[in-house]
Amino acid sequence: MPPSSADLLHWYDRHRRTLPWRALPGHSADPYHVWLSEIMLQQTTVTAVIPYYRRFLDRFPTVVDLAQADSDTVMAAWAGLGYYARARNLHDCARVVAAAGRFPDDMPRLLALPGVGAYTAAAIAAIAFGRPVVPVDGNVERVTSRLFALSDPLPGARKSIARQAATLNHSAEAQARPSDFAQALFDLGAGVCTPRSPACALCPWREACAGFRQGIAANLPVKAPRATKPVRYGAHFHVTDAAGHILLRRRAAKGLLGGMLELPGTDWRAAPWTPAEALAHAPLAASWQAAGRVTHVFTHFTLHVDLYDAAVGHFPNSAARAGGLAFAGQALDGLALPSLMRKCLAAIRPAMTA
Repeated sequence: MPPSSADLLHWYDRHRRTLPWRALPGHSADPYHVWLSEIMLQQTTVTAVIPYYRRFLDRFPTVVDLAQADSDTVMAAWAGLGYYARARNLHDCARVVAAAGRFPDDMPRLLALPGVGAYTAAAIAAIAFGRPVVPVDGNVERVTSRLFALSDPLPGARKSIARQAATLNHSAEAQARPSDFAQALFDLGAGVCTPRSPACALCPWREACAGFRQGIAANLPVKAPRATKPVRYGAHFHVTDAAGHILLRRRAAKGLLGGMLELPGTDWRAAPWTPAEALAHAPLAASWQAAGRVTHVFTHFTLHVDLYDAAVGHFPNSAARAGGLAFAGQALDGLALPSLMRKCLAAIRPAMTA
């Protein structure tokens, strides 16, 4: 038997999560809140996102406020969430929406927005505008693979799982409540059909679940073995002047950590940098001292950064010509510094005072 949408919705009415971006029962969702939360939730957990979401919304209460903010303010508010291309696309998207006067309410126009892919467009369309589509995130992917005992491994099976998930809302009950149905699927995956040790005894779809009947639910979806992450190496330089200013530079707008501020440094490459090689890239002449190493894990590689520290009386003009920017030390908390750079600063400052 196909899974009952009525059973799922009845379960959702009793067990739905309370989330800061989720509308109360009987109320319509704010498209800005839905869009913002979905962008933040990409590659990030609900628990981690909630405090960022609240602070972000306090600073930018509407999409117009976000569109009118300068890029550095937006990036500083995003700092710590990672995947900074999301923040750049978020800002670009806000400008497009503000210029149009509202969010588009259908899939084709949502997909045309900067940074909005198939899943995000479906989530906004279903939750904010009541379009009868099924957004397929990791939770829905897991629920679907278990319901239909789909055993082909991810990521190759992703498209076939999405096609199967699209059949889940064909009933009249699901079509009548598209927003609730989409969120019910999310909550089922997050709270019952969990990655490890699913609570099948509590599941409203247990009787319809082929994975449960076959005793393989906990093993689905199957994931292909992960490739070993490559390792890269870099060196970054921390230098202060007599007034306590710190020299930073801005990364290129495109690419990893694009547009963010950083300590000056080398490229990141596959081979370690010898001290002589690294110091050839120092932003200015100074008595540089080794200040330890920081390791940071990105999605696709692990980075080891060797740190160097120095103090000078003043920054020479050559540092500014090379793109250096001087900032007061106490102003760093409000700057668009990625987590990697904050980790580097935290490692160096104890060395400075030792």
